[in-house]
Amino acid sequence: MFEHSEHLLRIGVEWLRLLVEGLGAIAILLGLFATLRVLLHKLSPGSDKRYSEARVTFARYLTFALELQLAADVLSTSVSPSWDQIGKLAAIAVIRTALNFFLRQEMKEEETDKTQSPIAKTAG
Repeated sequence: MFEHSEHLLRIGVEWLRLLVEGLGAIAILLGLFATLRVLLHKLSPGSDKRYSEARVTFARYLTFALELQLAADVLSTSVSPSWDQIGKLAAIAVIRTALNFFLRQEMKEEETDKTQSPIAKTAG
């Protein structure tokens, strides 16, 4: 009885993991389109040629996608994981968390530069 329930749970979790991974890939694709839109706007005559807005736009989508991918990794080890799977999840979690941290730092710096830039222009 429990074997059948565990088998159904594994199948359900696997489908959920695939869905979450797919959402992560879609987030990256949407981020690419949003970034291309910003870049095309920057290429138009008379626009500000700083590309930091494009970088921040893509970083936001990447941050979201990384969180989804980490969630998918957690799901993959949620049903009777082996120690090998747990070790791999820990390594992946550390790498993705570090990437997420640095992306957020970069976004924060870009936002700070963006808000300080008009002040510097009016003061100078």
